[in-house]
Amino acid sequence: MSLFTITATDAIARIDSFDTIVDARSEGEYAEDRMPGAVNWPSLTDEERKLVGTEYKQVSPFVAQKRGAALVARNIARHIEREVLDKPKDWKPLIYCWRGGKRSGSLALVLDQIGFKVHLIEGGYREYRRAVVADLEQLPSRFNYRVLCGKTGSGKSRLLAALKSQGAQVLDLEALANHRGSVLGLVQGSAQPSQKQLDSRVWEALRHFDPAREVWVESESKKVGELRMPEGLVTRMRESPCLRIDLALEARVRLLMEDYDFFVKYVPDFCERLNALRALRGNEVIKAWQEAAKAGRIEDVVRELLVKHYDPVYLQSSQKNFSGFDGAQVIESEDGSEEAWAEVAKGLVTGT
Repeated sequence: MSLFTITATDAIARIDSFDTIVDARSEGEYAEDRMPGAVNWPSLTDEERKLVGTEYKQVSPFVAQKRGAALVARNIARHIEREVLDKPKDWKPLIYCWRGGKRSGSLALVLDQIGFKVHLIEGGYREYRRAVVADLEQLPSRFNYRVLCGKTGSGKSRLLAALKSQGAQVLDLEALANHRGSVLGLVQGSAQPSQKQLDSRVWEALRHFDPAREVWVESESKKVGELRMPEGLVTRMRESPCLRIDLALEARVRLLMEDYDFFVKYVPDFCERLNALRALRGNEVIKAWQEAAKAGRIEDVVRELLVKHYDPVYLQSSQKNFSGFDGAQVIESEDGSEEAWAEVAKGLVTGT
């Protein structure tokens, strides 16, 4: 027998030692969150789980178990024909389902009988999730961070990208959360991940960093869109040294017009998003901004949003939450072009 059970803590510590990580849950469960790099081989699909569950409640557990066994066997056969026939004898998979029970166990048993060295996570995804949450309580403290501060539209994300291109370690929380961090920041046509998946993404990014090198990160709040950042990470960021970007107002307006070009093209969506600011700015201000946008003066609206809403909030929040903000090194720029950020990033990485 070559079937081994391991704890979730051991699994995440050894995650890179497995050839394939197999998530045996349904496609819906997999979409909500999964282990980094996992492939989805459902023992039961969403529809099949629903069917078996209905029979369990309305007919009998015995009938449901027979139905489930037939479906699982059929699905496992398809997975083997599609994914396993070309695998070498020393292929080593890690398998899990929701609680490490029947769905993953059935697949693991068949693969074990073939002769593969199979590992099964005790407690399945549920224990993986607990292990990741526990690890995120201390993992962020292993690194030294440099926090990029700057008013909305200053080009912090662009500088992060330039730093990454120069080989720096970059933790791009907005990219991981699929959100640009402001009331207008939802990436159009693309939903944010689940909270569970965000935690997995942050954990996956952090575990690849070298503690001997600094990690660059943007000065995010505790939430990016609707998602919460790990508390341990937020604490470390707020006590870390800051670098403050000072970009001219007109350059910031141009940058936001480029980054939020969707709202330039689809003004009704822009106006709808502005409604989120009614409680802070009042009905009359929002109405005026919406009318200006509909009249084609979106650039004017963006400028007023920066000066009257984002800038005051940014200054107050940064001074309150980031201990290194007031003493931060300031980098001034007039145009915020990609070439300019590339030059800045080069200097930061090389120390020149």
